[in-house]
Amino acid sequence: MHSPSRRNTLRQTAALATLLATAGVAPWAHANPRNAFDTKSVPDAVKALGGGALASHAGVTLQAPDIADNGAAVQVTLACNLPGVRRLLLLVEKNPAALVASFAVTESIEPSLTLRTKMGETSDVYAVALMADGRALFAKREVRVIQGGCG
Repeated sequence: MHSPSRRNTLRQTAALATLLATAGVAPWAHANPRNAFDTKSVPDAVKALGGGALASHAGVTLQAPDIADNGAAVQVTLACNLPGVRRLLLLVEKNPAALVASFAVTESIEPSLTLRTKMGETSDVYAVALMADGRALFAKREVRVIQGGCG
């Protein structure tokens, strides 16, 4: 008897995930990230991804500069130290599309990410943790942009 190949294992795993998603068993099956990237406000983006009302929480952290010299590359770090995180979101309130990034999180991934984003103007930046129980927990910070990046 031979062991299954990596390709067959991946194919079977993808088929199972598709089956669970279409059956509505998977919690992410009803969230539509494509629509979320078209939203104009922070609450609308969170709602499009299946989150509830936003609630500030100390377990979600956001590191960003107070002043960004260049809005074309603003470095931010978002993290959540709470159990049950299923998605981390980065949102910029005054960008043309509020949702900047959305990351699926599992128990085997440390929910801490650092990335660069564009900001067209001074705005509140949000780190949102969508929890398995539907809560949307956030941390917020205002970043003052000296030179715009979304123009």
